[in-house]
Amino acid sequence: MEYRRSGNTIVARIDKGEEILESIKEIALKEDIKLANVNALGATNDFTVGVFKTEEKKYYANEFSGNFEIVSLTGTINTMNDAFYTHIHMSAGNDKGEVFGGHLNRAVVSATCEMVINIIDGRVDRYFDEEIGLNLFQF
Repeated sequence: MEYRRSGNTIVARIDKGEEILESIKEIALKEDIKLANVNALGATNDFTVGVFKTEEKKYYANEFSGNFEIVSLTGTINTMNDAFYTHIHMSAGNDKGEVFGGHLNRAVVSATCEMVINIIDGRVDRYFDEEIGLNLFQF
């Protein structure tokens, strides 16, 4: 992975074989990011995304392998209990144009991943909401 920072914007290239969430965490910790939004595209051959079933308050994971284009990766970097936290969703399409996506658990880059992180001044922490069953923004 390589990246360049210009003001409050980071442009990163995540390389073949690297895991996307690990790369986001590495950048966020090195750059001391407390609040940002993340957008990316690229290619993956191994990824896991989940869907949250609200009535059960539980995530269900779907694993995919093969040739996929990341058509959308979006989310946030912030904190929970003053520690690094990220919430990312990803959609990826196969060679038939079928797209699969959800809450990103892991994704290994198969060719490249081009990412832009826009750092936002300030801080928003998270807390676990018992009723919803998720870690929500705390203002």
